[in-house]
Amino acid sequence: MQVIEEIREWVTIKKYTEEKIEPEALERILDAGIRAPSAKNRQPWRFIACTDKSVRNKILSAAYGQEHVGSAPVIIAACTTNTEYKMPNGQASYPIDISIAVSFMMIQARAEKLGSCIVTTYDEAEIKDILSVPYSMRVVMLLLIGHPDEKPILTKRKLKSRVIAHEHW
Repeated sequence: MQVIEEIREWVTIKKYTEEKIEPEALERILDAGIRAPSAKNRQPWRFIACTDKSVRNKILSAAYGQEHVGSAPVIIAACTTNTEYKMPNGQASYPIDISIAVSFMMIQARAEKLGSCIVTTYDEAEIKDILSVPYSMRVVMLLLIGHPDEKPILTKRKLKSRVIAHEHW
């Protein structure tokens, strides 16, 4: 198993075919999310998988009409169930926990030969209303998943020597 290859070949996909995702593949993607680590294993998440076209169209509107949001056959709303917990370093845990879980789902989507894209530009109040998310909860990000309808182009990454250090800055 060479997970690094899945990671190296991952790119943001913003154009999707209309082909539906197999329910089993979607379940594996969601399972990858719930298998992610979280602060004190609190698992402060709720994932809402949206496949219904009418719901996705409402989300498209709440995401300011971004074309790629409308083309994805699956939109997963990654929500937190605990906005209050702070880690001993003083940081809120939920943005980190949800980001890790979504990253796990993205890697599984890649293993399923699917594309994905994180979306953070949307009207959160409107998304919460569409998906009946309780007032005290947050919709941290959306994850688009689908069969790519574009040829992925790998983006250049910074040199390792510019971003990795050992033992000190």
